Amino acid sequence: MILPKKMKLLLFLASQMAVFVLFILLYSHNFNSLQMKEEPKPTYMHVLILSSWRSGSSFVGQLFGQHPDVFYLKEPAWHVWMTFTQSTAQRLHTAVRDLIRAVFLCDMSVFDAYMKPGPRKQSSLFQWEGSRALCSPPACNIFPRDQIIPQAHCKLLCDQEPFEVVEKACRTYSHVVLKEVRFFNLQVLYPLLRDPSLNLHIVHLVRDPRAVFRSREHTTRELMIDSQIVMQQHLQKLKKEDQPYYAMQVICQSQLEIYKAVQSLPKALRQRYLLVRYEDLVRDPLAQTARMYKYAGLKFLPQLQTWVHNITRGKGMGKHAFYTNARNALNVSQAWRWSLPYEKVSRLQKVCRNTMNLLGYHLVTSEQEQKNLSLNLLSTWSPYEQVYQEG
Repeated sequence: MILPKKMKLLLFLASQMAVFVLFILLYSHNFNSLQMKEEPKPTYMHVLILSSWRSGSSFVGQLFGQHPDVFYLKEPAWHVWMTFTQSTAQRLHTAVRDLIRAVFLCDMSVFDAYMKPGPRKQSSLFQWEGSRALCSPPACNIFPRDQIIPQAHCKLLCDQEPFEVVEKACRTYSHVVLKEVRFFNLQVLYPLLRDPSLNLHIVHLVRDPRAVFRSREHTTRELMIDSQIVMQQHLQKLKKEDQPYYAMQVICQSQLEIYKAVQSLPKALRQRYLLVRYEDLVRDPLAQTARMYKYAGLKFLPQLQTWVHNITRGKGMGKHAFYTNARNALNVSQAWRWSLPYEKVSRLQKVCRNTMNLLGYHLVTSEQEQKNLSLNLLSTWSPYEQVYQEG
């Protein structure tokens, strides 16, 4: 069949039009794809500083909390424990985990279950003044957002802000960092590690148990309720002089189990775990802070470098057990060596031997070794290299 010339022309034009439309569609798709690549959605980071009492976690919390990209809260699970003081740490694990998840997602209504009903202020939060984010806009307009803010100044000037500003402030940050000492195993956190709504990374801070023990002796009254919850079912059976050692046994065992549990995680999840020894941090604070910042995707800004240097090179042992202020951090880390009787050290080493060996803390076998400060008791082997390999 022979088509008329006009029909041939129409078919030719139609085919050319189809090619043109197809070209436009392909170009539009590629252009949109390119735009998506050039303008990625912001990546939110959730960092949990996982530690135990008197391990330097308040200091590490401040290292993160003073960064202008970080919304930080200190021990939000304190509210759970203080609500259920007759319970046990294990029974409260799920409630603590659920609260942590909600706070990571900036849902502060979770505190309704643990605070008195009615109007509240942001100062209702446990040690809220340790959060630079709650002392700067939009939570409090007194201090600029990129300034290093002393806790005492914040507590004095920002304590009357309504509780609603906590959630409002949280939603303006790319990083949410929480410090918590009330987890005793890693398994309870598995659902959070696998939660697609979270980008959870764990910084596991450990410290020489002998230093922890010495520090706990100086804060016995402040930690009394926490210690009772830790020892709950055994409290009545233990002699008073044995209680501090049992509490340390629980703490050491939990740190050991957390570290070991990481080994069984899939590789992708192991990359979300970073082990930090407090002693490494105080020996080289700038390098170790840079390491933690890199892990969390934060820039180590010049003003923060200066602050970290100054805060770890002060004089004395610090003015307040629970506040981060200028002190000689290296001397603080070794204070147990000249202040703790060897009898206590020896007994504690028996309780925490396995944890100390695994994490690279050398045992002392005499009072002379203990007081010989030229003897290095920290292994040069870095246990964190077995878990998290920095790129």
